[in-house]
Amino acid sequence: MSSLDRKDCGVLERFKVTILVDNIAKGNLIKEHGLSILIESDGKSILFDTGQGNALKHNSRVLDIDLGDLNTVVLSHGHYDHTGGLAHVLERAPNCELYCHPAVKKMRYSVRNNKVKEIQPPKSTVKALDNLSTGQLHWIKEPMMIDDRIGVTGPIPRKEAYEDTGGSFFFDTQGIEADLVEDDIAIWLIRDSELSVLTGCAHAGLVNTIEYIESINPGLTARTVIGGFHLVNASKERLQNTVKRLQKMDLIVPCHCTGKKANAYLKRCLGKRVRQGEAGMVFFI
Repeated sequence: MSSLDRKDCGVLERFKVTILVDNIAKGNLIKEHGLSILIESDGKSILFDTGQGNALKHNSRVLDIDLGDLNTVVLSHGHYDHTGGLAHVLERAPNCELYCHPAVKKMRYSVRNNKVKEIQPPKSTVKALDNLSTGQLHWIKEPMMIDDRIGVTGPIPRKEAYEDTGGSFFFDTQGIEADLVEDDIAIWLIRDSELSVLTGCAHAGLVNTIEYIESINPGLTARTVIGGFHLVNASKERLQNTVKRLQKMDLIVPCHCTGKKANAYLKRCLGKRVRQGEAGMVFFI
């Protein structure tokens, strides 16, 4: 579905959202620096990101989730900790459709304190992308509905000056050509008059992401946000402005790259609305 047209969704069943991969894990699940979230509704199964790979394989087995049942995969951006499990997913579900931005395959680096780290998708992911048929692979350059109630943002406008990418990202090892992670995309879910927002790392900024999704869904209000918020290096001003915006939310689930200090700050300011994300958590929306 390539337009923003959608049917009345008030009578449709709720969404089941399962965190499959996160930096924290329940019970005998594996924790991993990465993120993967499963969305199930109306007989459809959509995977948002794939973690680094190992945790997804293990955790899906432990949770009795058959990746072969997937209809769709969405990649939030081209970093290894969100794309590393793609080859395995496509082996299990070779006919599923894939949505991501064209820049997802670029070489990328984190350069901090004279230390350089490659952070682009692994070669197995790039090969898997290259092997997809034209009909399976959808490059997302603008907002798009992939289901009557599920949308993908495409690139998110960076309006708030206090929000940055959250890290020292570059396209070169010398740290000269800045990478603004313009391929960062998010998902929204529609239930009645409310929106739920799913973020990979929110490199475009959490507030930018929420407000953009509301702007392309006039009359609907974001009440839930789940995912990585990338506030690990956030300034005091950014944290304060983020909390101010999140006051309108009913459920806030920080995962992955949000950071311990930011998690604690969100919990202190927003109370029981904040639930620390963990692999194995299930939400019904």
